Amino acid sequence: MASTPGILTSWPWEALGNFKYVLVAPMIAHSMYSFITNPKETDISYVLISLLMFSRMLHNQVWISLSRYRTAKGNNLIVDKSIDFEQVDRERNWDDQILFNWLILYFAFWTMESAKGMPVWRTDGVVLMFLLHTGPVEFLYYWLHRALHHHFLYSRYHSHHHSSIVTEPITSVIHPFAEHIAYFLLFAIPMLTVQLTGLGSIAGITLYLTYIDLMNNMGHCNFEVIPSWAFTIFPPLKFLLYTPSYHSLHHTQFRTNYALFMPFYDYIYGTMDKSTDALYQNSLKKPEDVPDVVHLTHLTTPQSIYQIRIGFASLASEPLSSKWYLWIMWPVTLWSMIMTWIYGQTFVIERNTFEKIKAQSWALPRYTVHYLLQWQKEAINKLVEEAILEAEEKGIKVVSLGLLNQGERFNRNGQVYLEKHPKLKVKVVDGSSLAVAVVVNSIPVGTSHVVFRGRLSKVAYSVVSTLCHKGITVSTIRKDEYEKLKKALPSEDTNNLVLSTKGYNHKVWLVGENLTETEQSLASKGTIYIPFSQFPPKKTRKDCSYLNTPAMLAPKSFGNLHACENWLPRRAMSAWRVAGIIHALEGWNVDECGDTIFDINKVWEAALHNGFRPVSSPA
Repeated sequence: MASTPGILTSWPWEALGNFKYVLVAPMIAHSMYSFITNPKETDISYVLISLLMFSRMLHNQVWISLSRYRTAKGNNLIVDKSIDFEQVDRERNWDDQILFNWLILYFAFWTMESAKGMPVWRTDGVVLMFLLHTGPVEFLYYWLHRALHHHFLYSRYHSHHHSSIVTEPITSVIHPFAEHIAYFLLFAIPMLTVQLTGLGSIAGITLYLTYIDLMNNMGHCNFEVIPSWAFTIFPPLKFLLYTPSYHSLHHTQFRTNYALFMPFYDYIYGTMDKSTDALYQNSLKKPEDVPDVVHLTHLTTPQSIYQIRIGFASLASEPLSSKWYLWIMWPVTLWSMIMTWIYGQTFVIERNTFEKIKAQSWALPRYTVHYLLQWQKEAINKLVEEAILEAEEKGIKVVSLGLLNQGERFNRNGQVYLEKHPKLKVKVVDGSSLAVAVVVNSIPVGTSHVVFRGRLSKVAYSVVSTLCHKGITVSTIRKDEYEKLKKALPSEDTNNLVLSTKGYNHKVWLVGENLTETEQSLASKGTIYIPFSQFPPKKTRKDCSYLNTPAMLAPKSFGNLHACENWLPRRAMSAWRVAGIIHALEGWNVDECGDTIFDINKVWEAALHNGFRPVSSPA
């Protein structure tokens, strides 16, 4: 929102939220019905308008994903500053302008006789459109843009766009409604002219709108994409094509580089920033980041591909959940699963900065279901091993293993990699110690008795051992779990472990995987479920509280954190991921794999000292 919002700031359909697409439903129904019932006499343009708008959405999404992938790697980066959740929320309705164009174009084709029966292609019409763009459109936009930077209009309208110092492709269309009206009137000049002169064509209109989207998206990337050889081969190109670094200076300096797509008016009127060429060259030379710590995770559900940072920006900024409209996209989901399988390489999904270190998150192109297949075990272990060796080769200090990339039955909590490569310099961390510390410190003060139920793991054994040693009684529901835990406990602590077959009135339950609905029904009203596993339990009790899986809130200075980690709330990070960061910050030159457990009090204090805090609210 602008600092002092003017009239026509908000979009007319803002109150509809995601239901705004009901506005175009009648047009889609009309075009499809007409085409099906009377295909010979129906103007195909009506159908093509809808297809064009869907293709524009796909085009924009491709740029969003590409941009976020490239900025996560760090090469050719222009502005090395953070994007936050506030910016993501401000830019989540980037499709409003496409919806706006959709409504106007459909109405225009419906009411204008000259628009009916357009040919597929007319060369003279295409040439005329781009001449009109180069002349009147670029000229009028330049002076409109300068006017928008006058304090009266800037405070009421354009400041909303400039709230984003670090730009993403979708930043390009984040403007108040009134600005979009002005921009559409400008871009309508070439399209309306060719229509009124009888030179319009379907391909010409499509090409022009695609050109606008391409230039808008490219120019707002936070990495340089135009190679220097393009300007060497054709020097005048610098007057006809702006670059991401060129427009980035407009967002950081505000009073320079006003041009739309073609910078020659900035040259003519002396508003080109003097540092434009230097920033362009420096951005091209910026190498790929070498982080200090890498968190190795993987995809979870088939729909999680949309909810990671390089997927849908608005979904990634919220905890992982199933959306009804994602089920409609199952063909795309299936295609994405096949592509990740074929790609077969770990990819970067996030880049963060904090104090003296740089951090990245890498994802294995495998879903949770793959880890449950025995015949996939060797292939996944190989992917994890290759990622660790890549980190070793790059000089990365710490690799933390997230989700199912660790486990006793899978790779003995990472120990197999150390045994296979005993000379590794990179430290492999499974994060169990901090996970245990988070669980233990989540138990309400004064609790003397807890109930335990869940698949046994390294974290589970350590949590039970720690509580029993503190004098807290731990009741187990299943006999097999009781016997295994008792064998693992020191003899002096076994008295605090009991097998309970009835009476579950204790208000704190420590739960992990395999917790059943029947077992949850045994708990009394008001029970607090505290997970110790990587994955959250299925919530079946509305009269009980479920805490998040072991996690901590990142400090405010933890940079570029604008995507949620799976099901965790905003700015919360899994204990396993935080553990790797703490390992790097503290400079601990030891691995945490196999049966190794650090002093949980030392790890907990180190996390608190570095600004991480407990996640106090329920999941």
